[in-house]
Amino acid sequence: MDCGCNKNENHDVRGTVREAYGKIARQGGSCGGPSSCCGTPPARSATAAAGYRDEELAGLPEGADMGLSCGNPTAMASLRPGEVVLDLGAGGGLDVFIAAPKVGPSGRAIGVDMTPDMVDKARRSAESFRKSTGLDNVEFRLGEIEHLPVADAGVDVVISNCVINLSPDKPQVWREIARILRPGGRVSVSDLALRQPLPEGLRESVEALVGCVAGAALVDETRDMVRAAGLVEVVFETQSGYIDAIAQGADPLYREIAAKLPTGMKPSDFITSLHVAARKPSTEPGA
Repeated sequence: MDCGCNKNENHDVRGTVREAYGKIARQGGSCGGPSSCCGTPPARSATAAAGYRDEELAGLPEGADMGLSCGNPTAMASLRPGEVVLDLGAGGGLDVFIAAPKVGPSGRAIGVDMTPDMVDKARRSAESFRKSTGLDNVEFRLGEIEHLPVADAGVDVVISNCVINLSPDKPQVWREIARILRPGGRVSVSDLALRQPLPEGLRESVEALVGCVAGAALVDETRDMVRAAGLVEVVFETQSGYIDAIAQGADPLYREIAAKLPTGMKPSDFITSLHVAARKPSTEPGA
């Protein structure tokens, strides 16, 4: 499947996203602007709307919750002690820090992000996490999700939260997920997806792109990408209630979206939060 972008366009998209999320990291997780996936400020409000419980967020390093979520992939991942879990586009480390106690001292929670400011922020938070929990099983790596700095078949579980939609080459991301998963390994991804194509004006909006909307794929296209990567037992769950909750707030991105939609339509008619669960086959085809 063609991503629809040439190499120059891919570079431009990555540069735009890296610049915007670097600014968010430097501002300490400023939320509610057009340059993030988040919704109603403060960050905790957006995170609650995405499905996180207060007990999951209690005790996290300061600044780890940046309000950039559109779901709660760790809640659906059924993490077990001793597993290696990798978070694509880890940002400030929210899901990594939630996953780390679940996999325990014999497991490992790794975050990958392409924005140096985000990785630096997460690494600083990891120090306070180690001191407060006694766990030394967290790591953050700089890298692109299309070219993950992870060995083949080195991960039990891949999670991601509102990040794959930002990639200009989503099929490659899913191929990378399949590459790094161990046989039988599983996927738990929360993302934004489209129920129907966006109006032309929104697809051309840089703010909507960086806000994870203009770059989102259709639900059926996402299903095709996951299956083409060789993953099986694919289950999709749409959660448009998240979009409705965020659209009712003061987020300027969703105000912009609503203003450009046909009369009588709302953002959730086009956009949905999507949870994707899948598994890598335990044996290679023909084995």
